[in-house]
Amino acid sequence: MNALKNIEIPATDRAGPSCAVTSRQDRSSRPSACTLDDVLTAKHPSNFRDALNAEGTGPIILDGGLGTHLADRGNDVTGELWSAQILMDRPDEVRAAHQDFFAAGAQVATTCSYQISRDGLEQAGSAGQFETMLRTSVALAKEAATDNAQDSARWVAASVGPYGAGPGAGTEYDGAYDLDAAELAQWHRERLAILAGTGADVIIFETVPSMAEVEALTLLAKDLELPAILSVNVRADERGQIVLGDGTDLRVAAKLVAESGVWAGVGVNCCPVPQAVAALRILGEETGLPLSAYPNSGETWDHEARVWVPGTEGNDLPSAVPELIAAGARLIGGCCQVSPEQITRVREAARAVAGN
Repeated sequence: MNALKNIEIPATDRAGPSCAVTSRQDRSSRPSACTLDDVLTAKHPSNFRDALNAEGTGPIILDGGLGTHLADRGNDVTGELWSAQILMDRPDEVRAAHQDFFAAGAQVATTCSYQISRDGLEQAGSAGQFETMLRTSVALAKEAATDNAQDSARWVAASVGPYGAGPGAGTEYDGAYDLDAAELAQWHRERLAILAGTGADVIIFETVPSMAEVEALTLLAKDLELPAILSVNVRADERGQIVLGDGTDLRVAAKLVAESGVWAGVGVNCCPVPQAVAALRILGEETGLPLSAYPNSGETWDHEARVWVPGTEGNDLPSAVPELIAAGARLIGGCCQVSPEQITRVREAARAVAGN
């Protein structure tokens, strides 16, 4: 079954890829600050870059784990395409899942495009749906953003997953790709060009686990007209140091991000809360960029058994919001197993901090 043909993609989204180069001078100029009321009451679409860089305002609230919420809604996401299979077969469910997170207080919908790659779809016999699925993922999130929007600002983040979420077969947590930066840039280029022309507010590169992929995405991000955020996957090594999944010291990656001058923001996702806090402190020291954090629930995904297994204690995300804000987080949400209910608690915790 393929239900994508029933989704109307706005004409403006069919205009084709737009990856025009933005000058370094334009990127380095900071927008004027806006007030908290500006950020919370501006109608969609608002300028995401302005909101991200606004001084004296509370954090922007991201959504939670889209794939795991789709599963909670009764969808089978255990196949090789994960949530992308639901996008193909039941797009209304994807739209509804986005609506659930917005109703819970999220201000950003992260699109259901994380695992969409041409070769990944080829393995599943659906390569012909590649561009349609990418464009539909953004269209559904934009529809959800305008549903009962009232006066709260809402944005759509086009998700670009790592090589490991496609043909890398679950290596998004260790970066064991055996590919160099040039090869990874070539692999990412086509879908990034498509997503850049969909009218999304921001591109977010998620769960990036390797230095080679950080280098590749930095090369591609410099040609984007819209803001781009890099979200890496981290772990603590045997000495307790925060490193990328492939073992690279996070400070090394952070210095490349800072020196490139192309990123609108940087952060971490799909890691335990304590590691997210530690990583933000490093990223803040090294980059000076707006920071994002959307940890998981503390459980670990076993990609061979395709099940979640218990993780570490001390990972209640809403309880960690004050610590994340103190570490500099401008964007706060959740990753795998983080539900709409938890996002409501995250937003309440952020408001409590802002009121102090």
